[in-house]
Amino acid sequence: MQIAARDLTKGSIYQSLLLFAAPFLLANFIQALYGTVDMIVVGWFTDAAGITAVSIGSQIMVLVNSMVTGITMGGTILIAQYMGAGQEHEISRTIGTMFTLFFLIGLALTVLLFGGASPLLIALQTPTEAFPDTMAYTRIAACGVIFTLLYNGVSAILRGMGDSVRPLLFISVACVCNVLLDLLFVGVFHWGPGGAAAATILSQALSMVLSILYLRRRDFVFDFKLQSFRLSGSKARKIIRLGLPISLQSTMVDISFLIIAAVVNTFGVTAAAAVGIAEKFNSFAMLPASALSGAIASMVGQNIGSGQPERARKVLRIGIVFSLIGALGFFLWVQLSPESVMLLFKADREVIEAGLDYIRAFSFDFLLVAFVFCMNGFYNGCGCTVFSMVNGLLATFLVRIPLVFLLGNMLGMFGVGLAAPLASFASIVLGYWYLFTGRWKQQGLISPEAAPAA
Repeated sequence: MQIAARDLTKGSIYQSLLLFAAPFLLANFIQALYGTVDMIVVGWFTDAAGITAVSIGSQIMVLVNSMVTGITMGGTILIAQYMGAGQEHEISRTIGTMFTLFFLIGLALTVLLFGGASPLLIALQTPTEAFPDTMAYTRIAACGVIFTLLYNGVSAILRGMGDSVRPLLFISVACVCNVLLDLLFVGVFHWGPGGAAAATILSQALSMVLSILYLRRRDFVFDFKLQSFRLSGSKARKIIRLGLPISLQSTMVDISFLIIAAVVNTFGVTAAAAVGIAEKFNSFAMLPASALSGAIASMVGQNIGSGQPERARKVLRIGIVFSLIGALGFFLWVQLSPESVMLLFKADREVIEAGLDYIRAFSFDFLLVAFVFCMNGFYNGCGCTVFSMVNGLLATFLVRIPLVFLLGNMLGMFGVGLAAPLASFASIVLGYWYLFTGRWKQQGLISPEAAPAA
């Protein structure tokens, strides 16, 4: 096929990981621009209530995207292990199952999110002055969930096959479209946060359509014919078995963010806007670790599939080093000049002052997630997604959330921010314990059919 798979089981790990992770990083950076551009443009043309609406609405959509990414990651792992095991004939059936399964899930999420927007925003204690705009943003964004799922499905398939370049190209086109539509809908038409959400879903739809059209014109392993979209029960179970724990972990972690946001919302619209701005910057600071996590999952999946567990472990060690290097610059930026971060969003003096303590404390997490994210990618690639989920949930719900309430009352916004790095440290301790026990080697191959030939 013209779109060739890339073998990640041979050659220099340093080179392979860098070449594979670099497009992954750029794609994640561009993906993160969606919500950030929405907030920047809305900040230019509206007020603190508009910023809060995008902040809360985009947090909800981040939760949905985490669910989506987790499920699609199950497909990436399955395809990667089939590739490593030389079982390419199984990939086409897996792809057909992925698209069918993701369409059905996307449809269900759209109905649930659109219908449940009002009680969800009430539960999050959305400030009264921001409620109508937040409702508009959330319901409009809900209409694009199917596009998000199918686009992420295409990216998951290609990355499992060792291709991280084409997902970058598809999302780049969508990002340019998003920026232009944001300026048109919000700046010219004055549609506010709802216009920003409309710009986002139209851009995601364009990205999905372009990616499918591009692959159809190539000699791709999947033909995109209607009869090929079949739901294989065995493949669907494997995708869910691998992807559901990742999805649950990401979703529950994001729910914890919403719980924290609800606590902050009680401080008023200024504090909510400040944390919303800080979290946008934090998402960029964690992109190197996030990109390397995804790259590690694909590389480890192929190496586990080919029966090379020690090479897979070396991928983890190298990934952590690269991730730390990427996180260090963001950490120093926040520690030396936190005000400049807040000024990127043209925040007023009250919003800046409310966000300084929070972002200074939170920035220590930039360094710690270099370990956490890379270890998650490693365990996911091995097929140990249940352990990865349990580790993340314990750190979040037994450490971070209790500390938010405890340290928040004692230290204010600095304490709220400090809870995150403390939770990450707990996750690292448990993750290394599991690594040194060697149990991950026993769960590597997800099924006998994926085992390499003797």
